[in-house]
Amino acid sequence: MTGGKMADMPDVVVKEGRRERKRRQTRERIEAAALRLFLERGFDGTTIEDITEAADVSKRSFFDYFPSKEDVVAAWQDGFSGELIEAVAAQPKDAAIVDVIEAAVNAALLDAISDPQYLAIAALIRDTPTLRARDQLKYAKLERKLADALHARCRGGDEERFRLSLLSSAVVSMLRIGGERWGAGLRDMSLEEFARSMFDELWTALADLGTQARRHVPAQ
Repeated sequence: MTGGKMADMPDVVVKEGRRERKRRQTRERIEAAALRLFLERGFDGTTIEDITEAADVSKRSFFDYFPSKEDVVAAWQDGFSGELIEAVAAQPKDAAIVDVIEAAVNAALLDAISDPQYLAIAALIRDTPTLRARDQLKYAKLERKLADALHARCRGGDEERFRLSLLSSAVVSMLRIGGERWGAGLRDMSLEEFARSMFDELWTALADLGTQARRHVPAQ
């Protein structure tokens, strides 16, 4: 590419300011230190003081970024929803909605398991009552984000948004149940094969229910 062409290109890259970069790096350092300690000592066995010492920040700085220890784990979990929404937006505009969902979920899952800590942190959440109870909140947030992302692609009215919200709820429920199955040790297949089997079950169940609903005669 010539220098003239580069000069004609609009500058679409927004540079990160020094202050923003420093805040991001501090937040990432706190999160990394906290997750490492949680895995080494357990969630309940790790104090905020342990985290601030490991991250070399003050206690006040910790609370500037995270209201509690639980919020550190929640922030880590938000990474999956971010990847999922980006993957939805990246699918071809003319792709069928079921293909969009499958491709986006598979992309987000593959990105998640590329993190060496993923399975260990997932086990930590499952084995810690405080985190397990809060873990359910992420699914409600994920439902809303997925519905918003799908609606942004289709740009339909209220009726379409309602249908996409129902579909998002079904997909997120599949992810929750699938996560429970995977965590229970059903790992005799690759994650891709497992996701494929879960989607097959989901689409079959929805199709069967649709057939039954069309045959249903409301009681008079």
